[in-house]
Amino acid sequence: MQLFANRTAKPERSLIPQPVEKQPAAPTPAPQPTSPPVEAFNADGSYTPPPEFKQVREEIQQFLIDEVKSLSELGGPARLRPMLEPIFNKSLADAHLVLNRAERTYLFDMLLADIFGFGPIQPLLDRDDISEVMVNGPNQVYVEQKGQLVLSPVKFVDDAQVLQVIERIVTPLGRRIDEASPMVDARLPDGSRVNAIIPPLSLVGPCLTIRKFRKDPMKIDDLIRFGSVTPSFAEFIRACVIAKLNIIVSGGTGSGKTTMLNVLSSFIPADDRVVTIEDAAELQLQQPHVVRLEKRPANVEGKGEVGIRNLVVNSLRMRPDRIVIGEVRGGEALDMLQAMNTGHDGSLTTLHANTARESLNRIETMVMMSGVELPLRAIRQQIAAAVDMIIQVQRLRDGSRRVIQCAEVLGMEGDTIVMQDLFVFEQTGIREDGKITGELRPTGLRPRAAEKIAHAGITLPANIFG
Repeated sequence: MQLFANRTAKPERSLIPQPVEKQPAAPTPAPQPTSPPVEAFNADGSYTPPPEFKQVREEIQQFLIDEVKSLSELGGPARLRPMLEPIFNKSLADAHLVLNRAERTYLFDMLLADIFGFGPIQPLLDRDDISEVMVNGPNQVYVEQKGQLVLSPVKFVDDAQVLQVIERIVTPLGRRIDEASPMVDARLPDGSRVNAIIPPLSLVGPCLTIRKFRKDPMKIDDLIRFGSVTPSFAEFIRACVIAKLNIIVSGGTGSGKTTMLNVLSSFIPADDRVVTIEDAAELQLQQPHVVRLEKRPANVEGKGEVGIRNLVVNSLRMRPDRIVIGEVRGGEALDMLQAMNTGHDGSLTTLHANTARESLNRIETMVMMSGVELPLRAIRQQIAAAVDMIIQVQRLRDGSRRVIQCAEVLGMEGDTIVMQDLFVFEQTGIREDGKITGELRPTGLRPRAAEKIAHAGITLPANIFG
């Protein structure tokens, strides 16, 4: 797509020869084009194929698919491309469809993406600077690039092509999507998170949201370089993980919770047995002794579902040193607290909340969703005893993702859970390019967990807390 995004010269006309019928002799009129010129690549870089190409495209695609079946033993798309290109050109010639070089190349790449990849969005998925792809029907594809949402020039031919891509994603995972089951969560082979929803629930056509999976796991040095955290905070939080503090990462959608959870998990010692529990497997733990569990949705008959809560209960029988839960959304919060309170220190998880204080309120609500009748004070006592640290992450207006608060849970005073802020983000200004400036600064309070960190054999600098 980028090849034609800045194209200034007008492309050649795409003409489809029309049969000429014999007419009685008459004065020769002025020459007329056999078909109107087609401005193939629009000003925004999008492509408008000739209307007659739709049927030809379907025929060529089916023909190529049949050929690929017989050539499948020869390799992937890179090796098959020189073999398929002559077949594609011959098919165009047989259809009497004349295209210029740019159109021909683009359409051939599009057909290969339909056969081997995920259609028009495959080039977007291949780009490292794009972190999320959002398909809002066939004519609107947004991407997240450097933290900002941008409308891309990519378009699908019709709703059927979007559905074809969705089915290609969910079918190998044993999932289905149709009018009876119009929503699905899935993941790509590389671990990227996928959500799809189709009509009649979606009024704009099939919608597809893909949060891409980083090929190389982000490390704490990357967060320091991006300005998400400071070296002092990185040193402190590393000590917290090694000392087996129970940590919750809190934040909104797209704020970087999973990235932070991945970074925290990288500090887990290699000799610990770790059990991970996720909706869709996307954590990238580098330790050698990791058991990965993933929830299973119901089958076509509505049976066989295994939820997060079942996996948390089962994980307790697997002799874990640490339990890492991708995200807590419901009644599994009670089982998570019980695990943290019964010898599984050093557990990590994420949840949705706007502040550290609100994250505790959300845990209370989720425990009530478990169906177990517990007094509110008992729930709060469980939380205060289980949770040691809360890291609040946020996506700021400029698209940057930062840690804005690190709070320690101290215990109970009456019916209230007591917390203290250890690090707080302070904004100092906004640059001319719109970037927010500021730093995560210590509050000057020494954490109560410092004693536990010292018992783990870790010595922190005296000035790390300000």
